Amino acid sequence: MRLLHFDALGRLVLTDFRGKTIPPYAILSHRWSDSEILIEDVSNGTYKEKEVGYRKLQFCAEQAAQDELQYFWIDTCCIDRWNNNERSKAINSMFQWYKDAARCYVFLSDVSVSTATEPVQRSDWEASFRASAWFTRGWTLQELIAPVSVEFFSCEGHPIGDKTSLDQLLHDITNIPLAALRNCPLDQFTTSERERWAENRITTEEEDIVYCLLGIVGVSMPTAYGEGQESARSRLQAELEGASDAPSIIPFSQNPRFVGRESQLAELEAKLFSNEQTTTTLAIVGPDGTGKSQLALEVAHRTRQKNKNCSVFWMDASNKDSLYQSYANVAQKLSVLGWDDDQADMKQLAKRCIVEISARQCLLIFDNTEDTTLRSGGLSTTEAVDLADCLPQSKLCSVIFTSTNSDTAQVLASQNVIALRELTLDAALRMLQVRLARPLTNTEQQEAEHLLRELSYLPLAVMQAAACMKASGMTVQEYRARLDEHKELATEHSGDSSGGRLQDSGVKDPVAAVLFLSIDHISRDNAFAVDCLFLAACVDRKDISLDLLEAVSMQAREDAIRMLDKYALVARRPAESALDVHRLVHQALRKRLQVQGRLTQWTQRTITQLLQVFPDSDHSNRSKWRRLLPHAQYAVSHSPADDDDEEILQLASKCAMALYSDGRYEEAEELQVQVMQTRKRVLTDEHPATLTSMNNLAETYRNQGRWKEAEELQVQVMQTMKRVLTDDHPSTLTSMTNLALTYWMQGRWKEVEELEVQVMHTRKRVLTDEHPDTLTGMNNLAATYMSQGRWKEAEELQVQVMQTMKRVQVMQTMKRVLTDEHPNTLGSMNNLAETYRSQGRWKEAEELHVQVMQTRKRVLTDEHPDTLTSMNNLALTYRSQGRSQGRWKEAEELQVQVMQTMKRVLTDEHPDTLTSMDNLALTYRKQGRWKEAEELQAQVMQTRKRVLPDEHPDTLTSMHNLAFTLQLQARHEEALALMERCFQLRELVLGEQHPNTQSSLKALSNWRAECE
Repeated sequence: MRLLHFDALGRLVLTDFRGKTIPPYAILSHRWSDSEILIEDVSNGTYKEKEVGYRKLQFCAEQAAQDELQYFWIDTCCIDRWNNNERSKAINSMFQWYKDAARCYVFLSDVSVSTATEPVQRSDWEASFRASAWFTRGWTLQELIAPVSVEFFSCEGHPIGDKTSLDQLLHDITNIPLAALRNCPLDQFTTSERERWAENRITTEEEDIVYCLLGIVGVSMPTAYGEGQESARSRLQAELEGASDAPSIIPFSQNPRFVGRESQLAELEAKLFSNEQTTTTLAIVGPDGTGKSQLALEVAHRTRQKNKNCSVFWMDASNKDSLYQSYANVAQKLSVLGWDDDQADMKQLAKRCIVEISARQCLLIFDNTEDTTLRSGGLSTTEAVDLADCLPQSKLCSVIFTSTNSDTAQVLASQNVIALRELTLDAALRMLQVRLARPLTNTEQQEAEHLLRELSYLPLAVMQAAACMKASGMTVQEYRARLDEHKELATEHSGDSSGGRLQDSGVKDPVAAVLFLSIDHISRDNAFAVDCLFLAACVDRKDISLDLLEAVSMQAREDAIRMLDKYALVARRPAESALDVHRLVHQALRKRLQVQGRLTQWTQRTITQLLQVFPDSDHSNRSKWRRLLPHAQYAVSHSPADDDDEEILQLASKCAMALYSDGRYEEAEELQVQVMQTRKRVLTDEHPATLTSMNNLAETYRNQGRWKEAEELQVQVMQTMKRVLTDDHPSTLTSMTNLALTYWMQGRWKEVEELEVQVMHTRKRVLTDEHPDTLTGMNNLAATYMSQGRWKEAEELQVQVMQTMKRVQVMQTMKRVLTDEHPNTLGSMNNLAETYRSQGRWKEAEELHVQVMQTRKRVLTDEHPDTLTSMNNLALTYRSQGRSQGRWKEAEELQVQVMQTMKRVLTDEHPDTLTSMDNLALTYRKQGRWKEAEELQAQVMQTRKRVLPDEHPDTLTSMHNLAFTLQLQARHEEALALMERCFQLRELVLGEQHPNTQSSLKALSNWRAECE
């Protein structure tokens, strides 16, 4: 949970209390406007620009201060709307958050009180209070009932009264019993009585009138926007009635319009739980749009109805992130250890979940399984999970996969693969009729049979045709006549929706024909809705953020999306402010634009829109750019190959920097090479933009340990800048610093020192001794001295840097140029602390590290890379004192926390994550916990070998560390072989005299002597 507060300098600060004790806080209840402050506005400091939202925020902060509460919570500011997992959890946590609040302030934007004089006369506000829209909304119901203290304020911020003093009036307005308003335990009221409290309330989304009751009736269930109010209510009722049954999660209600597939349904049910040795696995395979998921859903509901002791869990296997989130939902349902830990390792949580599932009778549905190896959402190639590792191994369990890939189905289910054939005419006819929700006349039935034959009985096409007829009011005859007009166009596009597996009669591409007819109708009523479709065709088809759809108003955008949903052309995701497009629809839209010669135009238009919303790669924007990244990558990769458009290059650069920040270096490199080559061709080798792209690519090479390639580019950049910009130009000096860092990573200390001394002296001369860049240069040089064991020189420089910064702070506090919280100040304090640690001055090092860590936690958040670096450095200081003062436990606790956070925030394979694992392993080794150390070190070494070359310094460090751990366990042959390999590679890459090479040589000599 995040909470807001204003610091001593009047700056708004957002603090993350996940994993920590949450302090007392106030909470705001309000109705949203179009000008609400969002979490990104707080992070980038632009929150004051939204007048309406800022007025409410100020009110909440001032009122909390009056009530002696430092922290306060406002939904729009404290929930990361770009983080889908967080948003999903928030819906089911909201009731508890309001219940736990010390004070709840209700801001009534439609109630005005002209004076702040107390007591305010009731006659001045009662009429507007009774008429306030706040009492008509669904979600405000729990905001009235859950908190103990609820206070009401006018739009001017004047107090009106509280839940206690106004209880009779509130009862009159809401019909909620006085006992409930007085916080009597809710289980004293029947479920039906609690449900009635929401009867006269409304919500923007029809399903929310049900979801807003979850906390009030004490139920937790996943949201499934698009299912409709009745379906949501049916699921809620099933949860309530099935409280004593085996726990299950089926996020979709049973489809009352399910028809056909009777033989396949019977075959599936007969094969469930048929393996007497281990898990029964089955697969449903068929082309897109044939109804695989609907068949699996019917099996899920029938299984639950027939066997109350069998748990049924629906798992989204479209990618790794979705699968882990599904397991997190199951963990919560089964109360698996760690389910409520926001910092839990999702992989470990899934493993514990699988163990729990294996001990009970259970059916798992893995939907949208296109491969046995699941990667992260979007186009990532760095993270993957083997689906086999995510399956229970128990004769009590059955698993059903749905897939369009027959090879995947064969691997997963062997002989139990059920291939979906085309629907029969009778089944298709029944499907059309139930979708139309009206009986067909005899004449219409004959026309319907011809229509269904033309649509190849494809369920997706049938469903969309029915939606179009229902939305437009056309008869079947009229629809078929209109469809004939679009056959030729569909043939031109010829995407063959059937996947080549359905019968050959009818329209060659039925989905395209139906789509074009729907577009023709939609364009007459809402041209913007069609524009939304075409933009969706130019990005990845899943999780398309509504922020990409530029409309004249939020209402216009909502109207357009509802129109497309009505025609069954998109799947709405209101909880994530996003939508999905079916693959066949996406494909047909792109082909239509291509045939009309408009695909390039729409791609360009989409890239322009993406540039407006795609943030920079700052850590605080991580959730946002992670969700937008697949769309930006899609647009860039599908833009014309020979297009030198600057906007495409800008977006490609943004994508590359986001990938780089996430440690996805290979993907970043691919884009950076493309940008660099284009800029060289268009702008010349010496253009600043070209040099920037070269430098970015060099940084990526360096982080992959490709020193030679990084150095070649950086030397070229530095020499060009010296020639074009002069030796003293800031950009030239930055290029020298970058090159020095590449030398530093290779241990080429002399070259590093020469460059850093030159940079430092130049900055002193050009910028003054107190300029932040000068101080950074001094810090870099001090770090170089430290790496060579020149402690005295390093300390002198670092003390000078810190004293200079403090002097600047005193002189410029009013200007806020530098403070104790300034990144440069914290960096210098960290460097000095590291020098103290290297000299064994533990107490001084610890004091500085604690100060830096606490400041970074407060200013940057617990998960910021700089904060994690501070925590790691403090842990190393504790570890250094382990033997003499027994501080192993403190070191281990910090290192475990750092490692788990890095795994969650950065990925398991990120260099920083692997370093944190290495550090924890060394802590284990120093305590004699050989097995734990070895397991971590082997994992780190194997990952680095997979991600990096064997000769990369980090890989060699892993080999060196693991060899030592093996030697300590008297596994001499393994240790010698590993250290021998490490020495050979270090000698080859670093040279014989490098300290690391000498360290490996010394170990080898000692171990050989011991063996002899």
